[in-house]
Amino acid sequence: MKRKTEVSELIFKIVAYFVLIVFALLCVYPLIYALSSAFSSSDAVNSGKVILWPVEVQGEAFVYVLKNNMFWLNYSNTLFVTFLGTIWALGYSILGAYALSKKRLLGRRGWNFFLVFTMWFSAGIIPQFTNYQNTISVFDSIGIHDLKWTVVLAMGMNATNIILLRNSFEGVPSEIEEAARIDGATEMQILTKVYLPMSKATIATVALFFGISRWNGYFWSYKVMTSQEYSWPIQVYIRDYIDKYTTISGKGDELYMGNWSDLHPNFSAISVVYSMVVCAVIPILAIYPFIQKYFAKGVNMGGVKE
Repeated sequence: MKRKTEVSELIFKIVAYFVLIVFALLCVYPLIYALSSAFSSSDAVNSGKVILWPVEVQGEAFVYVLKNNMFWLNYSNTLFVTFLGTIWALGYSILGAYALSKKRLLGRRGWNFFLVFTMWFSAGIIPQFTNYQNTISVFDSIGIHDLKWTVVLAMGMNATNIILLRNSFEGVPSEIEEAARIDGATEMQILTKVYLPMSKATIATVALFFGISRWNGYFWSYKVMTSQEYSWPIQVYIRDYIDKYTTISGKGDELYMGNWSDLHPNFSAISVVYSMVVCAVIPILAIYPFIQKYFAKGVNMGGVKE
């Protein structure tokens, strides 16, 4: 027999769906606005006529971006930092989480406390900046002068992700590990052939967290790569472009802005910025649907300790 829906439950569902729809629209609108501004004319963008749909449609801004070699060089830098940075951070996070999940680890409670302590109290910007500077000095001493490696190697630790992985590993039945040991498996074989396959959802989720943080990483790249433009990730390049060609940040360089309307009368520098933003978002939008199925399961497995 079908249960009759109570009035209070019906009201709750209506309010919940309304809030979710509004929240979803608020999340989607910035991307729609970026697309519309990228395809709108210079006059429409500069006068604020673009609200939802493109006004006086043009595609020259995207063509300008596609022909911008420096943009694609920095785009490749972002791919480099994201790919290697995610592998590096995920690799030693797995090793750390695996060790912390073992009750036989000497001082296990102390190590776990120190890990959680970093979530409560941050060391601040100065120690992190010192870490980057020391890493740069070490790389210089061994002949590595490309600052992309600094961001890849020095920007790796994340206590939350290690805790997610640790809790997921603790959920693996100890009987399976004991059976593997009886069969003669080494510690590394147990990790790679037992724990990792049984924690794929959490690993995929943590990889997504690391990947997005590397792809969107701006602040430290901006601070340590100031003098090395060919190593900039795309986010730093976009910010530099904004500072030079527009007044969005309150700056704007007359040397770059002066002849823009004469050279490019059909589209504005702001349309170019939005075109770059759209291009920068595409990889995340393309990858996320394939990892989404692991997301909720991975967080639940890693976030709940049995």
